[in-house]
This record gives sequence, C-alpha cells and structure tokens, in this order.
Amino acid sequence: MSKRKMLFIDRDGCLIEEPADEQIDSYDKLRLMPGVIPALLALKQAGFRFVMVSNQDGLGTAAFPQEHFDGPHRLLLQILGSQGIEFDAIHIDPSLPEDHSPNRKPGVGMVLDYLRDPGLDRTHSAVIGDRETDLQLAANMGLKGYRVGPQGQDWAAVAAAILATPRTGRVERNTAETGIRVAVNLDAPKPIRIETGIGFFDHMLEQIAAHAGFSLELDCRGDLHVDEHHTVEDCALALGAALDEALSDRTGIGRYGFVLPMDESLAKVTVDLSGRPVFVLHGEFPRESVGGLHTEMVSHFFASLAQTLRCAIHIELSGENTHHLVEACFKGVGRALRPALSRGTTAGVPSTKGLL
Repeated sequence: MSKRKMLFIDRDGCLIEEPADEQIDSYDKLRLMPGVIPALLALKQAGFRFVMVSNQDGLGTAAFPQEHFDGPHRLLLQILGSQGIEFDAIHIDPSLPEDHSPNRKPGVGMVLDYLRDPGLDRTHSAVIGDRETDLQLAANMGLKGYRVGPQGQDWAAVAAAILATPRTGRVERNTAETGIRVAVNLDAPKPIRIETGIGFFDHMLEQIAAHAGFSLELDCRGDLHVDEHHTVEDCALALGAALDEALSDRTGIGRYGFVLPMDESLAKVTVDLSGRPVFVLHGEFPRESVGGLHTEMVSHFFASLAQTLRCAIHIELSGENTHHLVEACFKGVGRALRPALSRGTTAGVPSTKGLL
C-alpha cells in the first residue's frame, strides 16, 4: 500500500501573518500569508495531506483567553476550506517555554502518532514553519524542514522545492539465498551500475533502466553455485519494491505505457501502474538459454517485478532470434515504463478510485 505524504504546517507567521504581540486574538489581526492558498492547492494536487502544528503560548489563560482565539481560528479554517484546503488534524500546544512541555515545538509530543505510523512517507513528508523551532521539529522528526517568511522563502518557492523532491527508493533484501541492495531515482537517468554475477542479466537490467530513464544501482550476491533462479527472482522483487517506494502514492504519473519491435523480433509491451499485479506473456523463446540465463526465467522475472511494483505487464512476442527476443522484452518494458513513470502528465492520482 502506498504511504502518505504529510506536511506538518505551523500557523502564525506561516499560514497567517504574525502581529507584533504574537497573538491572533481578534478578527482584525487575521491576514493570510502572501501566496499561501495557491501553494497549498498545488501541494494538495500533488497528493500531500496537511496537519497543523502550532504553539500558542498561554492559550486559555487570562493573558490569552480561549474565546479570543477561537473566532479568528474558525474564520481561518473557513477561508481555507472554501478554497478546498482541509487539515487532517490540528494540534495546538498552549504551554509556555518555562513549562518545558514535551508537546511544545520543537518537542515531538504533538506528532508522536505520526512518527509511529509505518504509513508515513518519510522521504516526501516535511515540516513548514517560520521559526528555527520549526526546523528543529523537522530534524527531530527526521523530515525535511522549510522556512517561510522574512527569514526564509515565500510560499511559491517552498511549494516548488517540495514538488521538485526527487522520487527515490531504496531496498535492502537479505535471505539465505541472496543479498541485494537496490537504489533508484525516477527523476535522474544516471548512474546505472548493476552487478548480479550474470553478465547478460546485468545487461538486461541496464536496458530497463536506460530505456525507462531512471537511475539504478543494484548489487546482488546470490547462490549462483546452485543456479540463477534465486538471483533473478530476488532482483526482480527488490527492484519492483524500490520502484514502488519511489512512486509513493502515484500522484501525477502517466500510469500507462506501450511499445513495439526490435530488429526482426516483435515485442508488444503494455504497462499499467494500476496497483494490481498481473503478468501475461504470449510467445515462446526458440532456445532454452541465452548468455547464461535460462529463458524460463524471463517470464518469472517480469511476474516477480509486477508483484512488488504492483503493476500489470503484458508482453506479446514473435521472432526467431532468442537473444533479440529476450532483449526486446527488457527494452520494451523499460520503454513502456518511461511514460508510465513520468509525472506532471495528470492532475492527482490517475484513477477514478482516487488511489492506485
């Protein structure tokens, strides 16, 4: 299941301008930060969800009565809500600095549940605020931090920086049969470095990455003294898992891809990053092996890749040269993945279900 991209956002000085007395306790003090609404809408469209995390010193005391806070706060939420901006949750700590509350930013008391959630996408989630304490909170959460306002950037720049975060995935898979490390970056074509102990298989994996346009670093130490089965299968599982991690919630991707022939061999390939694993192969390989790779492992590789990438792969083959047929499969899948992995081609998740 895809992980959630969360933005933990400060309120005063971040969503709204902070007055000199640092209290928004009347309606006439409520002013939105410039550019905040279009920035949040762009981030929402990219699949981010919002959580408000704010220190409100002495809230509920005579110095800052709760009723003076509530009205302007409700109006802020109404304004943002009218533009389609909602918060999954709102966390407010009313303590004073001298209280040393673990909930007070940069303490993580208000966000502990998120940190314990394995569904949090730590690669893409971030903290946004106007103070050094917000950046310290980000560091304490193990997330990126972005500063807005006079001491930082404007909202347009912050949103652009967040949206430009490379889509990366890393997987380490260790079993009694193989040890594999995989790193991918969907938004960079290099480096491509592969070492599995099977030269021809290395070349085939290189074809996928090169034709799909993503960087791939893969190292596998497998039980090749037995045969290549475990190495090929586990490389496929690890690669698919790394790609799935890099895709996160799949917001904005092309989703679909298809491609065609190589030399005299015909390989019709279609890919759908649907979230559902399916592999179908129509065609046969004339020889049992090529380059130290048994051809029966070609279909097993793509079936395993489809399983962890959570996608549908269909390949239709015809031709006589086994080398060309195998290479056409790997090149074809890579080339079909290129438009499927590309982002910015659709708004939101490319599914009427709202998720992939």
